[in-house]
Amino acid sequence: MAYACCYSKLCLILLLLVVVLGSSNAQLSTNFYSKSCPNLLSTVKSTVSSAVNKEARMGASLVRLFFHDCFVNGCDGSVLLDDTSSFTGEKNANANRNSARGFDVVDSIKSAVENVCPGVVSCADILAIAARDSVEILGGPTWNVKLGRRDARTASQSAANNGIPPPTSNLNQLISRFNALRLSTRDLVALSVETTGRKYLPQISLWHNQYPNGVKCAGSHTIGQARCTSFRARIYNERNIDASFAQTRQRNCPRATGSGDNNLAPLDIQTPTSFDNNYFKNLVNNRGLLHSDQQLFNGGSTDSIVRSYGNNPSSFNSDFVSAMIKMGDISPLTGSSGEIRKNCRRVN
Repeated sequence: MAYACCYSKLCLILLLLVVVLGSSNAQLSTNFYSKSCPNLLSTVKSTVSSAVNKEARMGASLVRLFFHDCFVNGCDGSVLLDDTSSFTGEKNANANRNSARGFDVVDSIKSAVENVCPGVVSCADILAIAARDSVEILGGPTWNVKLGRRDARTASQSAANNGIPPPTSNLNQLISRFNALRLSTRDLVALSVETTGRKYLPQISLWHNQYPNGVKCAGSHTIGQARCTSFRARIYNERNIDASFAQTRQRNCPRATGSGDNNLAPLDIQTPTSFDNNYFKNLVNNRGLLHSDQQLFNGGSTDSIVRSYGNNPSSFNSDFVSAMIKMGDISPLTGSSGEIRKNCRRVN
């Protein structure tokens, strides 16, 4: 009798542990909001389409925001938070200051979503969907976005400064940072096209504060622009650069510091507002605008991947989708962790 009682109590304890752990470690799912917010995807896409049609560069900016969010303590919407008296957020971190943009668009999406299903969808998930929609609208591939993330209640400028690779990074440094987040070298190359928007998206450039109007991550670099200050040293001092390309860029970016610092140049000179594989073709021809771009094709371990993507757009698209999904899985808050913000700029 005593054994049966103890056994029952043990079962109850185990059951409670399963419930508690399940609520804090819930899995992301592509149909997470299918019942609670069935019109979510169409609502987000409508707002994103309007913003990108008004300004194509905004697509790259939204992708970059997602990249910068995920690389700092996981995909938790922390990049969207304004500074408060209790914490200094990520908006003025080195990689974001005067360059991260698209916050107003995220606000508009959140407002539209709140109108159809208030208090249900997180800002972190809205950012993930907006990034996917931006890529598709700009001519890139699409995929089913895994959802169920919750929003962080804090943000960290120091974490952003340490977590997002600077444009001066060499190949080993880039590989090391990506590997630390369980992203492979292949993921690095594919996402580079998407991170140029200042961090990811062929020609979008995801990572650097030196592209206030663009995005920087290989694949993402397929869309977006960069400031003269971010590529001046490359076009005047580096040798692994096509001479005619360097001369073209020098016309709008004087050698002297302080002269034309904010002048812009497209990360992809061929199709600057389209998501495609021309970024990789440019690298093979030593026409990478940024130092960190050309590092991907400079006699190192990623040369073969770059050449493959330049020759096979379907391979690039497939790997890009896979890498975006993996990046979206970086340390999400789920279950009872975090919150569902009412306003993406501040905690509830």
